[in-house]
Amino acid sequence: MRPPGTGRDLRAVSPDALSETEAAQELERLAREIALHDHAYYSDDAPHFSDAEYDSLHRRNSAIEAEFPTQLRRDSPTRRVGAEPASGFAKVVHARPMLSLDNAFAADDVQDFADRVRRYLGLNADEPVRLVAEPKIDGLSASIRYEDGRVMTGATRGDGSVGEDVTQNLRSVRDLPEVLRGKDLPAVIEVRGEVYMRRDNFVALNEAQTAAGKPVYANPRNAAAGSVRQIDPTVTASRRLHFFAYAWGEVSAPIAEAYWDSLQRLEAWGFATNPLARRCADVAEALALYDEIEAQRSELPYDIDGVVYKIDRLDWQDRLGAVTRSPRWAVAHKFPAEQAQTVIERILIQVGRTGALTPVAALIPVTVGGVVVSRATLHNEDEIARKDIREGDTVLIQRAGDVIPQVLSVIKEKRAKRVRRFRFRTTCPECGSLAVREADEAVRRCTGGLICPAQALERLRHFISRDAFDIEGLGAKQISAFFDQRVIRQPADIFTLEARNAGLDQPLAEREGWGETSARHLFAAIAARRRIALERFIYALGIRHVGQANARLLAKTYGSLDGLLAVMRDAQDHQGEAYAELLAVDGIGPKVGEAILAFFAEPHNVDAIDKLRGEVTAAQFVEAASGSPVAGRTVVFTGTLERMTRAEAKARAEALGAKVAGSVSPKTDYVVAGPGAGAKLKQALVLEVAVLSEDDWLGLISD
Repeated sequence: MRPPGTGRDLRAVSPDALSETEAAQELERLAREIALHDHAYYSDDAPHFSDAEYDSLHRRNSAIEAEFPTQLRRDSPTRRVGAEPASGFAKVVHARPMLSLDNAFAADDVQDFADRVRRYLGLNADEPVRLVAEPKIDGLSASIRYEDGRVMTGATRGDGSVGEDVTQNLRSVRDLPEVLRGKDLPAVIEVRGEVYMRRDNFVALNEAQTAAGKPVYANPRNAAAGSVRQIDPTVTASRRLHFFAYAWGEVSAPIAEAYWDSLQRLEAWGFATNPLARRCADVAEALALYDEIEAQRSELPYDIDGVVYKIDRLDWQDRLGAVTRSPRWAVAHKFPAEQAQTVIERILIQVGRTGALTPVAALIPVTVGGVVVSRATLHNEDEIARKDIREGDTVLIQRAGDVIPQVLSVIKEKRAKRVRRFRFRTTCPECGSLAVREADEAVRRCTGGLICPAQALERLRHFISRDAFDIEGLGAKQISAFFDQRVIRQPADIFTLEARNAGLDQPLAEREGWGETSARHLFAAIAARRRIALERFIYALGIRHVGQANARLLAKTYGSLDGLLAVMRDAQDHQGEAYAELLAVDGIGPKVGEAILAFFAEPHNVDAIDKLRGEVTAAQFVEAASGSPVAGRTVVFTGTLERMTRAEAKARAEALGAKVAGSVSPKTDYVVAGPGAGAKLKQALVLEVAVLSEDDWLGLISD
């Protein structure tokens, strides 16, 4: 089934070929599906589909958010960990959030993880990055808090912030000591780990369930989770559960300087830690252990679904911190997803809002990982040529990395003799306009612009999307109908609809699905959007490469729509102060800057904005109030920072409300100069901009 309000199956479109509106629609669908699965998985212990499918949903969600960072939703799966706590237990607020892990699916992903760590910490190329690798147990995450060595409370992970109080049940779990042994115990320690059920105990439990006429569990993980959530602790005690400790939350005193040493401490205090865990000197050694563990996976007495790698140095873990729901210092290397063979019946070309032509394989339906698949992305024409994919080919597909299945390879020995090489079209299938490729892009795009039905409609859908004008009662379905009926063809038409309504061949209230009340409500909702925040107005224009973040940057930099338009006019010569100022906005740069200027160079875009301004007011940008001494100030970092990396410095400054620019101008408030500072420092001195050392800067922001 296609997502509502779209003209194509978005599940079959790769993230980089989605439009802004389609990305928003896909993220909405993914958030909904993942939330339903989270509830089934974490609360009901009855997942709807396989781990591979679940991981695929998360990877697609992350890939779309990476491509469209401005579309990050408040209910994004990357903002949460599990499901809301079940209603049958008291709630426990975790002193420190119980985070989930980002996933890696290939050796390259693991190397990328290590490289990101090295870049973030600013490590030298020869600095060793030691890891600890341990099996990823497929069980239920839980924590148990000890005070003066004695059990106080036990909880499930829940949504990562609030879990379920299952203290009495956890007390019955084997491998969880009631009293810790040792003389060097911290006064308070919250130990975290995984509750699991051995396979032999799982078989015995299901046999007992069958004999008693009760439902059986689908797998040991569900059995463990269901057992921990029993209202009667004696039932939990009868289920023969186990626990592997692998982390800690709140702790009153440091445990060790390295993660590996902390595992030894946990074991000395009476906890079971996984015997397959190993300290690894580098990524190569960690990957070798992954292969060892995968080879003996079927022989282990418990289920695992991958290997977790953690940075060994705890001071590095502290510096790396976390991104929303996941720590930067750990990654889960999952075992491969399922694959299947099928036949490509046709190769379809779909057109997005930006005019991107995306090839999609229409497949003979096949089941992969418990899901019936009938579409697979082919990414772009280069990918088709590289793999020599043709209509009628038998192909190997996989659901991994993206929820959209991808064609891994062609099984050429099964190719029929008369199957023709696929020729990618050079015209748009929607409007017939020429489709061209830019020199640095793999995507071919329609040049039809606003005359292309696919693009014109998608631009309107984007205009009324959640983070743009967000007009209640005017969604993708309604805007599509109005577009098809030629009632609304460009943004300004939305705001003249009420005035034109009486003169339409069929007034709104008389149309199918409408009435007097719904029409009145729509007109009121449209009127409520006649004044809108500047950043929303800019974002709604659908400028290529300008998502929410860049729209806010432009609004913050220029303050008003008049200010923005004036600079866009002055910068068209691609030289001078206006042009330099645009490119100096941190996060813009030449590529985005050129796209913005190209948009405002088009007369029909300027005309559309002029018509909108006759109906809508874009409010001046107002910076949120902040107690930070650098809020609203513009800062430039130059030279080598010695106490933090450039990424850390930028993130800290922006979190305090400062604007980080890439070059020095008269509007710069501070230049933070470290050793090796060059042209930017000289420019700051010429312009008499305040120059701070790294220590001066840290002192300023810590006041």
